[in-house]
Amino acid sequence: MRRLGSVQQKIPCVFLTEVRNEPSRKRDCQQFQVVATENVNPAALESDIHCAAATEKIDGTCCYVTTYKGEPYLWARLDRKPTKQADKRFKKYQYSQKTCKGFVWNVDEDFREVPDSWIAAHRVQHENGHPVPDEHGHIPGWVPVDHTNKQYCWHASVVNYDTGVALVLKTHMEDEGLLEIVSVPLADLMEQTLELIGTNVNGNPYGLGSKKHPVHVLVPHGVLRIRNPPPVEFQQLYSWFQECQEGRVEGIVWHCDDGTLVKIHRHHLGLKWPLGDTFLNTRRVVVHIDETPDPDASDKDLFKSFSSINGKLFSCIQDIQFEL
Repeated sequence: MRRLGSVQQKIPCVFLTEVRNEPSRKRDCQQFQVVATENVNPAALESDIHCAAATEKIDGTCCYVTTYKGEPYLWARLDRKPTKQADKRFKKYQYSQKTCKGFVWNVDEDFREVPDSWIAAHRVQHENGHPVPDEHGHIPGWVPVDHTNKQYCWHASVVNYDTGVALVLKTHMEDEGLLEIVSVPLADLMEQTLELIGTNVNGNPYGLGSKKHPVHVLVPHGVLRIRNPPPVEFQQLYSWFQECQEGRVEGIVWHCDDGTLVKIHRHHLGLKWPLGDTFLNTRRVVVHIDETPDPDASDKDLFKSFSSINGKLFSCIQDIQFEL
């Protein structure tokens, strides 16, 4: 399987979108809704969307593996966002104009401070040597995941910097219908983006773990291929999400041959997410974590917990539970 594109920017919708004056299904505080029209985005057509690889859009938080202090490191997504006052001004403009294009930012004053270790994401535009916001009013970027920073404790739980490995959920190499949880060297994940999912991420739409025994894993972007994707046509996509078991996903991300990424989210089509029964939880998963656990590791250490069930096969990832 070819290595698919990394997610460094907001991914555009596969259809052209429009703004409606109705409360957002995705964001509680947003009083307008961005929905798909039936017109395919010209950028998608230009990138030959009909020959693209369709993959499951996973609902978690985006991560990135790149170098920090000379070593492969996990980085958490941290967009530099506007101050409350600037954001209010931006939202007012967006609501009145039905677009965010043409809004003028004062980058020096309108944006919140970020840690010194913060880096801008790839392809962020720069003016006078400074990164500038995208059309959504954000400057996408990353911060390194440090075990001492409690804000990123769930990110930190899936990496072991002493051994240089990460906990990864991926498709089994010999059986496309089977998933596996493995420890992967961070060096093998360099310059890839992944989605962190689990108990304490985004409301846990996949029902992983429990409050007492949280479960988190990294899912490389593009690794969960859709085996029977629908054509890129509005009504057929709508029906696929509604009627097919494989359509019980948050959305689709298409990876085009030229590196372009485009997506569709259920909310673009006016459909509900999360769902009680997701497609991810119809797939069997086997654990292959044969790391020698650190004898001094906490009982809540995920590497230690997964090592204790090494080789076990589960009917779905939701069934993985740890007991002391």
